[in-house]
Amino acid sequence: MRSARLPVKDRFILPDGMIYLDGNSLGPVPRSVPAAVSRVVEGEWGQHLIKGWNVDAWMAQPMRVGNMLAPLVGAAQNSVTVGDTLSIKVFQALAASLKLRPDRKVILSDSGNFPSDLYMAEGLIDLLRQEYELRIVAPEEVEGAMADDVAVAMITQVDYRTGRMHDMDDVTRAAHGAGTVMLWDLAHSAGAVPVDLAGAGCEFAVGCTYKYLNGGPGAPAFIYVRPDLVASTVPSLSGWLGHDAPFAFEASYRPAADIERFRVGTPPVIQMTALEAALDVWRDIDMADVRAASLHLSEVFIAEVEAKCPELRLVSPREGSNRGSQVSFAFEHGYAAMQALIARDVIGDFRAPDIMRFGFTPLYLDEVDVRRAVDILSEVLRSRLWDEPAYKKTNRVT
Repeated sequence: MRSARLPVKDRFILPDGMIYLDGNSLGPVPRSVPAAVSRVVEGEWGQHLIKGWNVDAWMAQPMRVGNMLAPLVGAAQNSVTVGDTLSIKVFQALAASLKLRPDRKVILSDSGNFPSDLYMAEGLIDLLRQEYELRIVAPEEVEGAMADDVAVAMITQVDYRTGRMHDMDDVTRAAHGAGTVMLWDLAHSAGAVPVDLAGAGCEFAVGCTYKYLNGGPGAPAFIYVRPDLVASTVPSLSGWLGHDAPFAFEASYRPAADIERFRVGTPPVIQMTALEAALDVWRDIDMADVRAASLHLSEVFIAEVEAKCPELRLVSPREGSNRGSQVSFAFEHGYAAMQALIARDVIGDFRAPDIMRFGFTPLYLDEVDVRRAVDILSEVLRSRLWDEPAYKKTNRVT
C-alpha cells in the first residue's frame, strides 16, 4: 500500500482557524470516530443490549485493538492488549518485573519520568513491605546506574516536560547487561516516533492512547509483554477477565494462556470503539514519514521562536535525534503567556514551574501552521499580553 502524503488534515475534526500544538497531551477527534461511537451506542448497545458481548464481539475488542496498535510500536501480533488506565498497566508491568528478579530489591527510574509512574512504584513498594527501593537518577545517568541489585528499570522513553528521548536500544542493552528487566513507558512515543519493541528485546512496555493515537479523553491504555515471557508471568492484578475461563466462575485465579492474562476489568466498549476507529487513521501512514515531518516542523518552530521570541529559552534537546515530537521553552511568565496564546486559538500547554510545551503532529499540522503560531506567540510576548490578570488565574488543568 502506498503511504499517504502528510498532512492528512481531512481525517480530523478541528475548529476553523485553530492551530493545535497539544496532540502530545490529547489528540483531536478523527472524523471516523463519531459515527463509530454512534453505531455502538445506538445500533449495538441500543438494539442488542447484553447480547452485544457475543453478537458484536465486544469481549474480543482488547485483543483486536491491541493487534491494530502493535505495528505502531514494533510489536508482534497477540503481544499487546488494551484496557484499564496507564497507571494500572504500569503497576501490572512493574509487579510482574519484580517477580522475575525476586533476589533484587531496586526499581530504577529517572527524574524525567512522569510522576504517576513513580507514585505507582512507591505504592507497590509500600504494599510489598520487603525493603524495596525506588532509585531515581538523572536521565543521562540511567545506563551507568544499571547494577546487579536493580530488578527493573522503569523508564519513560520521551520526557513529558522537555521531550528528551532515551535511545531504546542502548538503554535496554545496558539493562540486560546487568541482568535487569526493562520496562518502557511509551506515553509520549506511540504514534510520535518509530518504536521497535521486538527489536529492542525489552520485557515489558506500557502506554496511553489519547495523545498521538487520538483515542479520546480517558482512552484505555495498552500493555506489551515479550512473547516468550507471557506463559511464565503471573499478573499481580488477577482480574476476572484475565482468567483462563472467566465464565467458569472458578473460586481461584488461573491466568489465561496468552497476553489476555494481563486484562483486568471489563473492557470500556464505547471508549475502545473510539480508539479502534481512531487507529484506522494510521492504515496508510508510515512512521518514518511521520518522524521526518515532525523533526522538520519542530526545527522550523525552534528557529522561528529563537529569532522572534528571545525571551524564551529552549529546554528541549536541540539535536532532533535526541528529542521526541514536542518542543519546550522556559519563560518566567509561561503559564500566563500560554493562556494568552490559547485565547488566540494557538493551543499548547504548560508544565510547572515555567515550561511552555508544544507538540508537533504532522498528521494535521504543516509548516504554515507552525510559522503562524510563532507569529501569534511573538505578538503575545511583544504586547506583554501575559501581564493581563485574566491570564494569570490558574486553572485546575494546566
